[in-house]
Amino acid sequence: MRLYVMSVAALLAIAGTAVAQTNPAGSVTPEVLRGTPADPAKKTPPGAKTAAPAKTTTAVHKTAAAPAAKPAAPAAKPAAQRPATQRTTPETLRAARYGGFAPAQPPGPPPELDMVSPRSLSLVSFNTQETLTVTYWSNGAYHRDALNKLNHFLRDSRDNAETEMDPLLFDVLWHTTRIVGYGGSIEVLSAFRSPTSNAWLASVSRGVARDSQHMNGNAMDIRFPGVAVYQIRQAARALNLGGVGFYPRSGFVHLDTGPVRYW
Repeated sequence: MRLYVMSVAALLAIAGTAVAQTNPAGSVTPEVLRGTPADPAKKTPPGAKTAAPAKTTTAVHKTAAAPAAKPAAPAAKPAAQRPATQRTTPETLRAARYGGFAPAQPPGPPPELDMVSPRSLSLVSFNTQETLTVTYWSNGAYHRDALNKLNHFLRDSRDNAETEMDPLLFDVLWHTTRIVGYGGSIEVLSAFRSPTSNAWLASVSRGVARDSQHMNGNAMDIRFPGVAVYQIRQAARALNLGGVGFYPRSGFVHLDTGPVRYW
């Protein structure tokens, strides 16, 4: 009997070892980590061979073996450094059209302007030698009769054509005299120009623009006898109210109420 019990125990031990070798513990877990479709509910039949995992050919495993990428060739240097493109605005377009350039605000604080006193101008025409002294503004208003006299005085001396002059131009001129401290007669070389006169002047002089502000009735070429033209220019520029042209050789300054620009 004892021998029979020992034989049965030996047979059971051998059978358990064989079962353990055909289905090792934890065999499902590695398959899930590899990403293969493994169903824990389905067991591998005893004696079946487990398929070898496919070799991975992703770029991750080839990274170490792949040769280093060649550095990109440096970009060719431009032949010349292009300046930054300036932003185009209506002001810069008008300034280019009428000449000069649109500058920044003049350095320093703006001058204190007298906004109360009556504004009078004493003028003498370089071409006709006519004179005119008139108070065109007082008590906060322009005077129509005085403006009419100024329109006639500043007419085109070649064909006697007149236009409505811009009253702001008279203010620019008056404030300029106040800044430099000038109280004498202002010599006017040119004011309104008819299209015909301006076209003729442009044909004989490179310094005359074909679309000059003079034709708009808002420009004057002036000088203050006894005052250096650069002082007149500096005073007019400080106002920052329009164009200021500097002509030291001819001894005059151009004033207009167009775009703010200097030349």
